[in-house]
Amino acid sequence: MRAVSAQARPRRGPGRKHERPIALEPWQQVIVEAGPWEFVRGLVHSGGCRTTNRTARPVGGERGCHGYPRYFFTNKPDGIRRLRTGTLDRLGVEWTYCTRNGVPFSVSVARRASAALTDTRLGPER
Repeated sequence: MRAVSAQARPRRGPGRKHERPIALEPWQQVIVEAGPWEFVRGLVHSGGCRTTNRTARPVGGERGCHGYPRYFFTNKPDGIRRLRTGTLDRLGVEWTYCTRNGVPFSVSVARRASAALTDTRLGPER
């Protein structure tokens, strides 16, 4: 994927970075549509992670533990989250929002099939 020009970067311009509108230029949209998994990979590298959630619950009267893979992407600007979730929707990846004080903050991919698909396309180690 080509680097984004300085003109298209949201860090340039007046006002606070997380309050500026974020949208892809038409030429950037063409690149994302041609390589959506590369776009998702870049977002995971820049503001996300892959973790293994661990949970414990009673199974047959005894405490059982298991882990499952989960991807997170955290970014304050709503525009960048919308770019990510729109791309995930087009790829058939189920996601949910994690919130802080009722405001969407992180995008989570935790459903087994969606996390497995993401692992297949990005590799399990991020």
